Amino acid sequence: MGLLALVSVGGLLFDDRVLVGAPIWAKPFKFSVSFVAYGLTLAWMLSLLPTARARRVGWWAGTVLTLASLTEMVLITIQVVRGKQSHFNSATPFDAALFQAMGVTVVVLWLAALVIAVLLLRARILDRATAWAVRLSSFVALAGAAIGFVMVRPTAEQLAQEDPATLGAHSVGVPDGGPGMPLTGWSTAGGDLRIAHFFGMHALQLIPLLLLALSALASRFARLADDRIRLRLVLVASAAYTAVFALVTWQALRGQPLLSPDGPTLAVAGAIVALALAGTALALRTSPSASPQELAA
Repeated sequence: MGLLALVSVGGLLFDDRVLVGAPIWAKPFKFSVSFVAYGLTLAWMLSLLPTARARRVGWWAGTVLTLASLTEMVLITIQVVRGKQSHFNSATPFDAALFQAMGVTVVVLWLAALVIAVLLLRARILDRATAWAVRLSSFVALAGAAIGFVMVRPTAEQLAQEDPATLGAHSVGVPDGGPGMPLTGWSTAGGDLRIAHFFGMHALQLIPLLLLALSALASRFARLADDRIRLRLVLVASAAYTAVFALVTWQALRGQPLLSPDGPTLAVAGAIVALALAGTALALRTSPSASPQELAA
């Protein structure tokens, strides 16, 4: 994936073709960088499995996931070289066959990730904050990946056509390829399911990174040295992250751009912020059994 990211950078620099409103090499670049982060994080999580049997099952699940990811990226790159749309493309029997093959690889990838998530859920990891950070982030990432299954549903306009060239879309309420945000390309005219897909999947990195930050700060803030407080903060952050994921999914399904929220969206966002702040304050409360030094801190 790192090599493909470099190749994609070359494509972005020297290939000026545009497809569905974006540089044609933008998709393999973004996907390969995302898979680098995904693979490194899962490799670290697999290293936490405590028993030989769990590690053996995790090795097989990781290998299957790797092969599925590689197949997915090969198919995407084939379509880029051909100058064709990879996702949702049913213009020709060959294009449709490639997209169906991509669908199979995504299902296999998701099931392999589910196996790893279940292994982490069952594993006895000594540090409870670490245990719940990897468990919860794994399941939120699975929910984020599952947004891809929503994208492949034909739109009402496609169902009205006798032989549509595309089946499925990431935009809601507007055609794919319209005006989008810089860098991400997320629609600024309608809903975009890629936002929830991205946000959900990268829980896998962001929630454990929060835990690493809390652990790093423990030497400076006595309360964070208490593993119970770190656990509470991880649980609060995971709940808030899940709520935001649900919110951006709901927003996209209503055909609403991310940066143009309506009243209900703002109200829910405000409630999430308020509850997250209240939860953080409660999580930081020192337990009655705390030491005098902790109380002073």
